[in-house]
Amino acid sequence: MRIYDIQSPQDIKNLSYDQLKFLCEEIRQFLIQNISKTGGHLSSNLGVVELTVALHYVFNAPEDKFIFDVGHQCYTHKILTGRSPYFSTLRKKDGLSGFQKRKESEYDCWEAGHSSTSLSAALGFACARDLLGHDYEVIPIIGDGALGSGMSMEALNDIGTQQRKIIMVFNDNNMSISKNHSAIEQKITNLRTSNFYQTMKIDVKKNLKESALGTNLLKSMTHLRDHIKEEVIDAPLFENFNINYLGPVDGHDLHALIKAFHAAKNAEGPIVVHVITKKGKGYSFAEKDEVGKWHGVSPFDIETGRSIMKVPSDELSWSEIVSRTLIDLAKKDSRIVAITPAMAQGSKLLEFQRKYPKRFFDCGIAEEHAITMACGMAQAGLKPFISIYSSFLQRGYDQINHDLARMNLPVVIGVDRAGLVGDDGETHQGVFDISFLRSIPNLILSQPKDAQEAQNLLYSAFLENKPYFIRYPRGYEKYKKVDSYQYIQPGTWTKTIVGENPGCIVICYGPEVDKVIQKAKVNHVSLIVVNARFFKPLDTDMLDELFKMNLKIHVYQTDCKKGSLASAILEHKNQSINILGIEDHFVQHGSIRSLRIEEKIDINTLFEQISESENEIG
Repeated sequence: MRIYDIQSPQDIKNLSYDQLKFLCEEIRQFLIQNISKTGGHLSSNLGVVELTVALHYVFNAPEDKFIFDVGHQCYTHKILTGRSPYFSTLRKKDGLSGFQKRKESEYDCWEAGHSSTSLSAALGFACARDLLGHDYEVIPIIGDGALGSGMSMEALNDIGTQQRKIIMVFNDNNMSISKNHSAIEQKITNLRTSNFYQTMKIDVKKNLKESALGTNLLKSMTHLRDHIKEEVIDAPLFENFNINYLGPVDGHDLHALIKAFHAAKNAEGPIVVHVITKKGKGYSFAEKDEVGKWHGVSPFDIETGRSIMKVPSDELSWSEIVSRTLIDLAKKDSRIVAITPAMAQGSKLLEFQRKYPKRFFDCGIAEEHAITMACGMAQAGLKPFISIYSSFLQRGYDQINHDLARMNLPVVIGVDRAGLVGDDGETHQGVFDISFLRSIPNLILSQPKDAQEAQNLLYSAFLENKPYFIRYPRGYEKYKKVDSYQYIQPGTWTKTIVGENPGCIVICYGPEVDKVIQKAKVNHVSLIVVNARFFKPLDTDMLDELFKMNLKIHVYQTDCKKGSLASAILEHKNQSINILGIEDHFVQHGSIRSLRIEEKIDINTLFEQISESENEIG
């Protein structure tokens, strides 16, 4: 059977093992060929070809629910559900999504763009199934470091408590985007290399071959579950959660996978099927990658592995600009440390790690933990820098609010991939951080317009004794190292007058500032261009000056409108509207009545102000 003949998973149910193996190789080559043209997630998808084929062979989607954690490893799933003819449109406008998408197919029951949601979602599906009297399997596929996150641990705890039937596939490739560093992953690595594991692997393989329904395998599974306390983790990972364990299974052996899934299907209650896979399997460049270069790729040449994208020699990614500056500042200040929640490659922090290994911390996919750990470091005298993608930063909102801003601690956060990111779609568009950060007291929120300003903002951030956020987009910028760093006062904007007798004002930020200036010059348009490099605090002095000019003001922003820079400007301008509310600070303890009076939001204050306004009118 050829790939383009597959309309649904039913089409592979009657294939022989040899035919399935041939199909897997065809799928792997199909993925390499297509992703080399469109870009996309390569390594993670190459690693789960046999796993996905075996799942669809044993289970019956869409009745049975496949929930891919993160979702970036669902390309084979898309092929087996009839979407191979559309792979040339992958991640293009109106084309195939790079993740599971409910509106795209009935086989996609869940959507995710970040890790560690699959187990909680699976328990939700299982609860609904049991309460509504339905009969189907729920199969979350979790891996790439997602098992080590707090949300996964919370879900495992509840799954073990409720004891509902869920078949959890642990796709163990010892990688997240790059190499995993968590204690859980280290314990699992120790398991793989132990004598117990080697013996158990032989027993499992033997029983898989001998037992059609996995009877002996389930006995072996029970033995392994009892032993996992010593071999996997001091606080047992699965056994103490009261979850059965099956494995380890070779994730590229179709026969073993199919037998294991049949055994799991016949088990009762929650069960983990531990599958060992090779990320990037079948493409040598990806197989050898340990830093995440081949996790998500732009179009590339298959023979050489080189990217087809041509970047001018004088340009660097924004992430690289920030990283180089951080390294330079760290040379002069030994208290500067760098933290990443499993995004060292994407955030370009690998060179910092190489130069300062003791001052680099990869805490795994745990944004909440990363932020609060940084707060502890800051309180104890270090100068932490955390790089987090904008779309992932929202996971740490609680910690930003309660731990960072409320205690007003000096932590610098690089908000990477801010603004539109394009191909990865709605789960990754970094357009909300301005809105959700602006309402939090004590913090500074900024964005540089170019590489020089980026370097000076990072330098300035370490001089401020408070939370400091610097957002920067995906993409490239001309780079030249500054001769000397210049301090930038928070809440200061700059303006450029283009032409004579400007007819309007454009307030913008980031790389758009220079683009607007150049476009105005080319089109011979006279205007004032404002570089609003701080969203919080605003440059209210400049704003008042601009308002007095009585020129049309255009606020040009590339993020969501609500709660945006424009919202902040309107809040400052609309003095004619009397607004009662809590000012930009944290409210101390006290009775509700006393606090309302102190914050001037009690009803008596309202009517006093109403009376004053009536007297003014009279």
